[in-house]
Parts: sequence; structure tokens; C-alpha cells
Amino acid sequence: MSHLDHLRTFIEAYRLQSFSRAAESLGMTQPAASLHIQALEAFVAKPLFVRRARGVTATEAADELARAIGPMMDGLEMRMASYRLGGEMGGTVHIAGPSDFIYSKIAAGLAPLMAQGFQIRVHTGNRDRIYSLLNASTADLAITASMPDEHSHGFARLLTERFLLVLAPEMAKQLGKRPTAERLAKLPLIAFDEDLPLIRPVWTALFQFAPTLQAALTIADLRIIQDLVVKGHGWSVLPDYQCAEALESGRLVSITPRQDAPTNNLYLVWKKTVMRNPRIVHVRDFILGMFGSDT
Repeated sequence: MSHLDHLRTFIEAYRLQSFSRAAESLGMTQPAASLHIQALEAFVAKPLFVRRARGVTATEAADELARAIGPMMDGLEMRMASYRLGGEMGGTVHIAGPSDFIYSKIAAGLAPLMAQGFQIRVHTGNRDRIYSLLNASTADLAITASMPDEHSHGFARLLTERFLLVLAPEMAKQLGKRPTAERLAKLPLIAFDEDLPLIRPVWTALFQFAPTLQAALTIADLRIIQDLVVKGHGWSVLPDYQCAEALESGRLVSITPRQDAPTNNLYLVWKKTVMRNPRIVHVRDFILGMFGSDT
């Protein structure tokens, strides 16, 4: 048996942290995958995994080996796949991400891919749903605001969002030239959810203490929140990409100094194994190009 087969099994087990899941991914039996790993451990004369009740944990030797051969194995797999596909492009690619970000920054930019023959299927949801779709291979690519696991996922930063406290100009007049926490707390708060994940860091940065607020209205859609705030129904916190046009036109104002605004990164994420598919690599690179990003 070629050591190339052993290395392929090793990389799959390393990324999935499981011999059984690696075997399933590669279309072999779990005992066969275990034998591949045992043969490779005998060859390198070092243990590569610590067997656990559920899954395996990589050793330092495995980390070193994966760093050395992972990119080469992926490149070889992708090259072989490109020969099978020839000059063909197109096909179905599934993308998961937050609905607000998809709407504001992604959807309209996908038109050239459709013209190239791709069928794009977009799935939306919260963090747990996005990672569930990605890890189940339902989604080929995902957009997330949380740092992914480098062990099994590749990723690239798309942009850094800044969170701004915004309200309509007429409502802003009620705060005066020097907004205080007391005045702001008297105005209706429109929030993404009850835990105020966007509100807390901005409020704390402005007033140097954590908020003890209850939202007047909660709705998990930043587009609707912006519309309500523009119409003067309350104040909220929005990412800068979401409200940039409304701020520029004067329909909204922000009391958050841009240089002091809390920030967060958004990432394009993929399971490392899908990079063996040239179609998905093409779509990944296209999306990264929309943001001036690279891997």
C-alpha cells in the first residue's frame, strides 16, 4: 500500500479528529483507516494520535506532519480533480451566512457567477446553524463573525465591521450636544435580541459602564431594525456596512466616534477538504475578490 494513501487518511483523520468520520469521508471502513494510521505511525516512529472514547486528539508530531503535507495533499487532490473536470465550470455551490450580511454585501455581487453557469444556493441562520451546515457539508462555504477552528477549517477575513449607535436626526436632538446614558436610556431601544450583543460593547465604550437596559422591541433582522430607526421609532446599534448609506444621506446620525467604535471581523470559512474541488475554489476566490481579500 502506498504511503500516499496513508497520508491522505491521516490528513482526513487529523482534520475531522475521528478515524470513523475520516473513513466515512474517504469511502473506506474504520478498521482500514486505523490500519493506515498505524502504518504511518510505524513509518515515522512516533504516535500521531491519542485515542479517546469519542474521537482522537492529535499529538505534536501530528501537528507538525499536517502543517508539512496538508497543503501539498490538497494541491494534489485539486489538480487531479481539475483534470477530471477538464475546462468545465459551473455546478451547484452552497453558501451559508447571516441573512443581513448576505443581503447587504454578498447577494448582488454573485451575478457574474450565475452568468458562468453556477447555481448558487444560499442558506441563512445564526452561528450554530451556519457551522452545522458547514460541518455537515451541506454548505460548501460559510460566512461567520466568529473565529473558526483552524484544525479543520480554512478561512480568510472578509472585512472588519464597526458597530455604531444610530438614531434618526429628530430623536438625536432629544439627547442634546452631549448625550448622556440617562437621556439615552429614556428613549426606546430596538435590539437584535434580549441579550443585547451589539448594544453592550458600544454602550460600554461610550459611557464606561455596562448597560442595564431592556429593549422596547427585539427583532433578529438588522434591515428591519434600520428601517424602524430611520422612521424615528427608537435607537439601536448597527454595523457600519449596514447603515453607511443612511448615514451618508442624513436619514440616520451616529453618536459613536468612528475611531472609538467596537469592531469585529467577518470571515469566509470552508472545510479544508472541499478545496479539492476546483469549482468551490473558484467561488471562494471570487467572493474573496469582492472584498479585496486573499488566502
